[in-house]
Amino acid sequence: MKTKFANLASSSLVACLVIFVIVISCKTDKKEKTDQQPVAYENVQEKSNDCNCEPAWFPHTQTPPPEEGKGSPFDTTSTTNCIFQQWSWQKFLWLTKPENGKTVFENKLIQVSDLMIPVEPQSGLSLVLKDIEQAGSDGVLKTNSQFNSSISKSDTVYYSIHINDTLKVAADHFKTAILDGSIPHNNTETFPIGSLELKVSWVKTSAIPTDKLSTYYQTKAAIYENGAYVKSDVALLGMHVVGVVINHPEFIWATFEHNDMAPYYDWSTNIVSSTDEKLLYGKGNTSSLDGITWSGNQPKEPNKAFTLFEFGVPRTQGNGFMETSQKEPKNYDNIKNINSCVASKLKDVWKNYFYNGGIWIDTDGLPPQKQADTIQKLAGNISHATKGSIARGSLNLSNLTMETYTQTFQSDVHDINVNNLVNCFVCHNSENFNEDKAKSPLYLSHIFNAYLQHGAGKTHDEINTLKIKEFNEQFMKKG
Repeated sequence: MKTKFANLASSSLVACLVIFVIVISCKTDKKEKTDQQPVAYENVQEKSNDCNCEPAWFPHTQTPPPEEGKGSPFDTTSTTNCIFQQWSWQKFLWLTKPENGKTVFENKLIQVSDLMIPVEPQSGLSLVLKDIEQAGSDGVLKTNSQFNSSISKSDTVYYSIHINDTLKVAADHFKTAILDGSIPHNNTETFPIGSLELKVSWVKTSAIPTDKLSTYYQTKAAIYENGAYVKSDVALLGMHVVGVVINHPEFIWATFEHNDMAPYYDWSTNIVSSTDEKLLYGKGNTSSLDGITWSGNQPKEPNKAFTLFEFGVPRTQGNGFMETSQKEPKNYDNIKNINSCVASKLKDVWKNYFYNGGIWIDTDGLPPQKQADTIQKLAGNISHATKGSIARGSLNLSNLTMETYTQTFQSDVHDINVNNLVNCFVCHNSENFNEDKAKSPLYLSHIFNAYLQHGAGKTHDEINTLKIKEFNEQFMKKG
């Protein structure tokens, strides 16, 4: 049974099938509908290798939100890689647009817990930071104590989750309907276009040297420490931007980071190196994965966190592009070009942040019901990066500050290949946390999944146990 949310999305999508839009160089030209087979994503040609930002996004004080519904670049049967990169950057710029001394996301979105329960302000502050454990590994990320040599103290990275009203209203409805049985646990319901989730990483400003602090966005937060909330100045490190656009009920998963926190793994030399102290990486070299491997209650090698794949694009020994479900270097080049374009236009603190990639699935030519059916049926298999699979974009996507210890499930870099790449869809798939293993596109959202389980009477600890069990099952598949 379809709800009013799904019906609204479906009717909009059905209406848009009257006209097909073929996107060329991230511009749209209208074309009459035909009965042709869907065009394979990797065969869609763009006029230019350049994927640029748009003049209308600037100045940053005036960035509009991107179009996402009927008439948007996604309202088409044959997408280009560039429109996903453009949506990601424009959405991030809109969310971070200054507004009354804060940002749009701080003012307009709802901060929630990992159970999707609204977070109450503490100590007079609306930003409340308590969560420190990363998803899956339960790893706790700490800064390099030598980065700010004036205090030589390591600080913990905190996380906040934010959603918009569109997602909240839909989540409330779906939870009620599933629990009262009007929608079965196995279903093909999807969140409406415009639904949005953010996950943001923060650290106390004291972890950063004074001469570098101006390159970070700063605000005030109530941080939970030693059983109480205390006011603190904090700096933003990274952000996941996860949103639904027309024809993509799986969400687009995009991620952003500050540009000077740690080095990249060098696939030419198999060495990670830095001559300077970084926020998350102590100066020196390493050649193992120990710095991004969680073991017991700490990383195998502290103060050596690094990014395994630049822009989440898989590489091979010698620094070639891995053969995957899409052709490279188009995706890599588009990210590099649009990052450069945005950086050249920004004048505020956000010029020090970059887009590290995004991931989605190929739904080209599929009607709305088939999109939902595909997500439900494939479950964890939507993460596959092998040739012929439907995952698109940055196929080993992670955020250095949020998936530090789940960038790979391998113990040796030489064991990484196309069959065991890791991205958001490994864990964020259509299978429910619960023992019944029910499937729905709704369950791609872990906070909705937890919200549903909490509504069914499970405690926070019980839900975390289910999350860890699911993670371990996925880990064993990839290990």
